[in-house]
Amino acid sequence: MSEQTKVIGRTREEMAQRLAQDIPNGSYVNLGIGIPELVARFVPEGRTLIYHTENGLLGMGPSPEEGKGDPELINAGKRHVTVNPGAAFFHHADSFAMIRGGHIDLCVLGAMQVSKAGDLANWSTGEPGAIPAVGGAMDLCAGVKSVFVITQHCTKTGEPKLVDECTYPLTGLGVINRIYTDLAVIDVTPEGFKLVELSPGVDFDYVQERTGAPLIPVSD
Repeated sequence: MSEQTKVIGRTREEMAQRLAQDIPNGSYVNLGIGIPELVARFVPEGRTLIYHTENGLLGMGPSPEEGKGDPELINAGKRHVTVNPGAAFFHHADSFAMIRGGHIDLCVLGAMQVSKAGDLANWSTGEPGAIPAVGGAMDLCAGVKSVFVITQHCTKTGEPKLVDECTYPLTGLGVINRIYTDLAVIDVTPEGFKLVELSPGVDFDYVQERTGAPLIPVSD
């Protein structure tokens, strides 16, 4: 395999599987659109995770096989999903009452940028014709107990997504607890970005060069 096509770090599925390992047993979890949706495929052995989607489903299962989805079973991203035994359906307003009332333990969101202070920008670049409103991510950031981000470490053009300060419109201030990328797992601390672990085959300098703020290494 050439250097141009070689995958550095984790694939999207491996990122999702790694994140799932850190979700405590019995958690109620909301999954955002995009890479976060993949987390539903991975429930660690011996744990029960209850997945919530804001359009009104608690007990969401992973996506069905191609061509076997029920058109009436979709998540907030309009993707087909399955339901686990004991799942419940409810009104959109009730779903947001769960979020705003602090009844969801953790949410997993994508990101355009995350600042060293834990600020999140994940809905618009601010360019003309961009998405006109922040949507449910703002409620999730405000109402959910812990917020994880899962994202590629850099944009398609190589710009860091982990930055000193966000330059895109904000979703929430100081809301992110932990970040999972293809290159590393990183905590947001009062001192800034702190490395938890490197992805296989990746070294610290490689990650720091692609991070737009200082990265605190793992303590010896």
